[in-house]
Amino acid sequence: MKNFLYFLFIAVFFNVSLATAETPEEKGLAIAQEDDKRDNGFQDFTASMVMVLKNRQGEESSRNIRNKTLEVENDGDKSLSIFERPRDVKGTALLNFTHKTGTDDQWLYLPALKRVKRISSANKSGSFMGSEFAFEDITSQEVEKYTYKWIRDEEYQGEKCFVFERYPTYKNSGYTRQVVWLDQKDYKILQIKFHDRKDSPLKTLTQSNFKQYLGKYWYPGTMYMENHQTGKSTLITWKNYKFQNGLRSKDFNKSSLKRVR
Repeated sequence: MKNFLYFLFIAVFFNVSLATAETPEEKGLAIAQEDDKRDNGFQDFTASMVMVLKNRQGEESSRNIRNKTLEVENDGDKSLSIFERPRDVKGTALLNFTHKTGTDDQWLYLPALKRVKRISSANKSGSFMGSEFAFEDITSQEVEKYTYKWIRDEEYQGEKCFVFERYPTYKNSGYTRQVVWLDQKDYKILQIKFHDRKDSPLKTLTQSNFKQYLGKYWYPGTMYMENHQTGKSTLITWKNYKFQNGLRSKDFNKSSLKRVR
């Protein structure tokens, strides 16, 4: 009887352990939630960036852009990007209202036409101002916009990383999935590999030169997006990060896009 009870206990314990074990999907979601948690509370920031576009032949063109971002409680961030140079794009501005669920709102002001154009949900996969970044790439990447699956742990660029896949749940995404390398210490996204709607490798984003701000938040100094299908690339260099500037929702008003300075 004692042996029977012993084996019964082991069987029950083993089955309970299996039932409560974390699945790859649960682990992937937990990693994404922890990453999001660590980025909460920055309130707002401003920064400047230089975007260098390179075509297949190696010819380059550049854009100088000012950016400001506002954290929104219980929703995605709001951001405003204002082009300063060169002359032919000066005054162009993109306003983003990211949402945790549903379609993000995006408006582009074109000074040559003197009008504000709404970016339709069907165009989220389109190129942002000729770069290799799509409109959907430049909004805040909210946890709720994806489902997740942890793949493995491995070392990348000398840092131990979680490697997981995330699958867009929103309509009209240009991607079937994204493979993310997230360092396990500071939760910095070091690399993302994007797969197109046919699940073919499309492009790779590499982020580097991270700096810590406010003793907590890690932001990259460089973002390099390489398109494997076209041979084009875009390099973004960030500088002059300033946090907690007292920005408000009124600073991200669609009606004020024409007056941005």
